[in-house]
Amino acid sequence: MFSFWATLSIGMKILWCITLATSLIFVIQSIATFLGVDADHSGLDGADLNMDGIPDDPSFAEVHSSGMNLLTFRNFINFLLGFGWTSVLLTNIPWAWRVPLAVLVGVSLVAVVMLLFKWLSSMQQSGNINIYKSAVGCTGTAYLAIPGERKGEGKVQITISGAVREYGAITDGPDLPTGSRIRVVEVVDPHTLLVEEINTLIV
Repeated sequence: MFSFWATLSIGMKILWCITLATSLIFVIQSIATFLGVDADHSGLDGADLNMDGIPDDPSFAEVHSSGMNLLTFRNFINFLLGFGWTSVLLTNIPWAWRVPLAVLVGVSLVAVVMLLFKWLSSMQQSGNINIYKSAVGCTGTAYLAIPGERKGEGKVQITISGAVREYGAITDGPDLPTGSRIRVVEVVDPHTLLVEEINTLIV
């Protein structure tokens, strides 16, 4: 092991470190998803993270049409996972070919995971959860920052009937940054929730 490491160039050592770190984060995201924990805000994203919280992971997330957002921490991890392992394993291929191939594998992995999310989401939506009856009062986390005073839509992840789900969200209050703890006030439509920050609630 040590002899192998010693033979690597500085660039390859850095690439191996990034690849192994990315793999570890991916495993943590996956475990957190199945445990119903928001991995994308478990402190990895700050590197805080961002699959994997919830279900950005292909497991229990609900992704609607506007939820297929490329700019998420989980997609970044998925890309690095495909790019990194392709780069470190195909050492017999010149860099001029290896880099484009690694980029292609990384992008393909992101696309496959997003399509898997969409499929799993459609499977979940065919279940018997009535969002209008079940979502109000649920708590969760802002997955993508939510502009204040209904000036735009962000995304939240909440737990309904034991499953972590992802919805678009708006708020009447101030801006809610990524990672804010929220509570659902109203269901605007099947894909959008009106939320408020828990910390600002009057007890």
